[in-house]
Amino acid sequence: MERFDVVIVGAGTAGCMAAKTAAEKGLNVCLIERKKSHDIGRKICGDAIGKHHFDELGLAPPSGEELERKILGVKIFSPDEKVSFTVVGEGLHGYLINRYLFGQRLLKMALDSGATLLDSTHALEPIIENGSVVGVSAKNLASGEKMKVLGNITIDASGYTAVLRSKLPPEIGVDQKIDKSEVEACYREIRELKNEMDDSNFCQIYLNQAIAPGGYVWIFPKRDKYVNVGLGVAMKGRFPNPKQRLYANVLNQKMFENSRIVDGGAWFVPTRRPLYSMVGNGIMVIGDAACQVNPIHGGGIGPSMTGGKLAAEAAVLAHEKGNFNAETLWIYNVQYMRGYGVKQAGLDIFRILLQYCSDEDLNYAMKYKLITEGDLLKASLGAEARFNITDATMRIFRGLRRLGFLMKLREASSMMKRVRELYRNYPENPRELEKWKMQVEAIFQEAKSKLKP
Repeated sequence: MERFDVVIVGAGTAGCMAAKTAAEKGLNVCLIERKKSHDIGRKICGDAIGKHHFDELGLAPPSGEELERKILGVKIFSPDEKVSFTVVGEGLHGYLINRYLFGQRLLKMALDSGATLLDSTHALEPIIENGSVVGVSAKNLASGEKMKVLGNITIDASGYTAVLRSKLPPEIGVDQKIDKSEVEACYREIRELKNEMDDSNFCQIYLNQAIAPGGYVWIFPKRDKYVNVGLGVAMKGRFPNPKQRLYANVLNQKMFENSRIVDGGAWFVPTRRPLYSMVGNGIMVIGDAACQVNPIHGGGIGPSMTGGKLAAEAAVLAHEKGNFNAETLWIYNVQYMRGYGVKQAGLDIFRILLQYCSDEDLNYAMKYKLITEGDLLKASLGAEARFNITDATMRIFRGLRRLGFLMKLREASSMMKRVRELYRNYPENPRELEKWKMQVEAIFQEAKSKLKP
C-alpha cells in the first residue's frame, strides 16, 4: 500500500498536465496508467490543437517531428458542397500534431517534475471511506497483483470510460453517467495520398446529416501527403456505423484513389457542456471524463490540459489548507466553468441547433448567409453570434418558407446568450449548485423543445 498527496488515473493530456503542475508545486504525485510507458500518447483522435492553448498554458509549441503541420483556419462545407466558409482567427490558428510524440513530451514533463508513474496498471475502482474518496484499487497487469494506492486527493483523468467517476456513489455529487445522445461515435484513418491535398493550410469540415447524422466529416492535412480523415455521428437511437459511412461516402472519392492506410481506429467523444460539478470529497474529474470537449468539433486536447492544470492548482491550495473536501476543491469548478465552460455551454446550444437542422436548412443558411463566417468564428471563441436575422431578412425568407428556420436561429442565439451568462456566474459553493443547475437544465430543455424539427 502506497500513499501520495495526489493520485491521478490516466496519463493522457489531462492527467499528465495535472501531474506536471502538482509535482512542480512540491506535491507527491502518482500517475496510474493502463498502457506501458512507451505506448503513452498513442491515441485515436483528430490530432488538431489551437495555438492559443499553448500560449495560455505556457507550453512550448510543437516543433520538429512533433509538428505535423501549421494550420491557419477551417473550411466548412455545406451539405450540397456548393458553399464553403473559410473561418480564420486567433482561436482557429493552430497545429496538427504527432499525437504520440506530444503525449510522450507531456509524460516526460510530468516525470521530470517529480511525478511517479505506475504504468501497466489498471485502476479498478475508487476507495471510499466516510463519504470521501481516499485512493484507488488497482491491478498490475504484468504480475496480476492487486494493490491500493492511497491519496489525499484522487483525480479521474481516465477519458470517456471514466473508470472512477462511473463508480462513484450519488452522495459524492458527481454525475455517474451522461446521455449517449451527447456522445459522438467516431472513426478515423491516417492515409497517405498520391498528391498533397489542396488548401493544406486549412482543416476541412463537411456538414451532412444524411452521411454523418449529428456529426460531420473531416479531412485534416498532416505532414507531406498524409491526412487525418474521419467521420463522427451522434449516438442517438440506432445510429449508423461511422467506419462504414466513411468508406461508403468519403474514401471512395477521387482524392483518395490509390491512397495508403497508415493507421485507423474508432473512439467516443462526449460532445456537450462539462459535468455540472467535477469535484466531490477527495476527488476531481478532468479531461474527457469531465466532458471537457468542444461540443461542435470535438477537440479536447486543449481544454483537457486546461482542466488538468486548474485541478492541480486546486489540489495545491487544498494541501495548503489541509482540507480535501468538495468545498475546498470547489475553486476548480468555478475557474473552469467561468472560463472554458462558458464557451462549451454556448456551443452546446449551437450543437443542438445543428443536429436538428436538415441538410436543406443548412444549405439555405450558408447560401444566403443566415449563418456567416463571422458567426462561426464568434461561436468557436465563445462570443455572441447574432446570426443574420433582421426584420428585413424575416420578410424576404417568409416567401421562401424558411421563416421557421429563422425563428430557430433567433431562439438559439437568445439561449446561447442566456446560458453563457449562467456559466459566467457559476455558484461560489456547493450549496448553491442545485438552484443553478435547474436554471441551466431549463434552458437545455427549452432548446430541445424549440429547436427540434
